[in-house]
Amino acid sequence: MFNNPYFDLIQTAVLTVGFIIFACFALGYLAKWVSKKRGAPSFKQQDVFAGYFFAAPWIVGFLIFVLIPLLFSLYWSFTDYRVTATTPANWVGLENYANLLTKDEGFRASIINTLYLTVIGLPLQMGAALFLAVLLNQKIPGERIFRMGFYLPVILGFNTAVLLVWRLMLNTGTGIINQIIRAATNAIPPLGYVVRAAIYVQEVVTAFFLGLSSGKFNLLNKVIETGFPAANRVPMWVESPLWTKMSVILLMIWGCGAMMLIFLAGLNNIPAELHEAAEVDGASRIKRFFKISLPLLTPYIFYNLVVGLINSLQIFEPIFVLYRDNQPLLSSTISMVYYLWQKSFSHFEIGYGSAISWVILVFILIVTLIQFRLQKRWVNYDLY
Repeated sequence: MFNNPYFDLIQTAVLTVGFIIFACFALGYLAKWVSKKRGAPSFKQQDVFAGYFFAAPWIVGFLIFVLIPLLFSLYWSFTDYRVTATTPANWVGLENYANLLTKDEGFRASIINTLYLTVIGLPLQMGAALFLAVLLNQKIPGERIFRMGFYLPVILGFNTAVLLVWRLMLNTGTGIINQIIRAATNAIPPLGYVVRAAIYVQEVVTAFFLGLSSGKFNLLNKVIETGFPAANRVPMWVESPLWTKMSVILLMIWGCGAMMLIFLAGLNNIPAELHEAAEVDGASRIKRFFKISLPLLTPYIFYNLVVGLINSLQIFEPIFVLYRDNQPLLSSTISMVYYLWQKSFSHFEIGYGSAISWVILVFILIVTLIQFRLQKRWVNYDLY
């Protein structure tokens, strides 16, 4: 009976609950004792005990699962620690960081790929969110159903099942997305030229970024020499290195529901009197949007920009599910966080992976601080 895995599971659960209860009482009594030493009255001591008792699960969890691993990661980043090594980790100082920033071409490629997803994908994601928010701000029948439908991708998230469905949808030959594109271009012939032009521009831009990653621009020259795509050409979402990053961007746009809700809340907070006065003066809807709504939405744009930038710099799940088993395409879409996972949990180079994680952290902090410094130039808080 004692070798039963279910018994081990129950035993672990009981011990975990017992540890949490013990931590709650221990931290509560410790805080009460400190409060007593400071001369607090008895009722104040009881309040301190109750506060720390209920906050203890979060505090202990933060210490065990965040702070302590963070310190270990910082230490390991200065060592050559490997999980599979039989010898203890050696202190190498800044060697991991020097190799990472000056010699590692794979990390350089991951930075360029991540910048592509951020510079191109984030504006498209925010634009789609703002467009949907403006549409849903109209008082139409069934608006709650539409809001739920557009927010549903956020609830589903980037889990494996959803991403595998997207992988089928993005198939070049049988995927429903390309079938819709073919049907639309056949029904509206001028639309075919627009699609082909978009394909050409996208492939030229992607080939340029791939050239920056590898240091060779042979693919860019080949795309330019091939010229304008042939008729009935469709995107090769998961079959070509020229489209791997765009397929990830498409998933980013699909998951813009959280940004949409933020923009929708901002639109609802704009005083209706401003639009009514502008309408009386003869301003059109487009002019009212750019002169009234957009300037007053800048705090919400700034929030979505900061959060969206952090998320795009940490993107991992779509790349892992769509391209992990497709090595020829993986290098064209690998992100910084995927490169971190690859070094840490595939190659078991924990020391080097820890250095990558700290470089990513510093990079995100710098970009975020720059955004906060620049917000004074364009963010308008007058009505808030």
